[in-house]
Amino acid sequence: MKLFNFLRLMNVSLLVLGISASCFGQATKADPWSQSQLMPPADLAKIITEGKEHPMIFSIGYDAIIKGSIDIGAAKEGENLKRFQRQLSKLPKDADIVIYCGCCPFGPCPNIRPAFNLLKEMNFTNYKLLSLQRNVKADWIDFGYPIRK
Repeated sequence: MKLFNFLRLMNVSLLVLGISASCFGQATKADPWSQSQLMPPADLAKIITEGKEHPMIFSIGYDAIIKGSIDIGAAKEGENLKRFQRQLSKLPKDADIVIYCGCCPFGPCPNIRPAFNLLKEMNFTNYKLLSLQRNVKADWIDFGYPIRK
């Protein structure tokens, strides 16, 4: 009986250790973008507000909120990612591109990584991720930045 309890305790311990290692691995996994590839919302809002030529802005989330953005749809869905790829294939590799989602904080967002990785895989050279750290409402709308009407 003691041996059985010991083995059961060992199995539970190994399971907890495995789950912890898995979570730790995910938490420390590097994001595909560098700090220099993050665009502060205020910077994009200023570009849009000044009416200057602005980058191609793609919404790769659930709704194109930002003024002038092109609605791709949730990039986690294969069909939408293919739609994004078709849009990108029409652009020069040095096109000025900004992508955003804003459905949730960066950590759990299912849309930004597939879209960002696609830009990298297609060899684009001038692309940024809009730094909506919390969500589009808190980091864009609440600041009164330009939205689609």
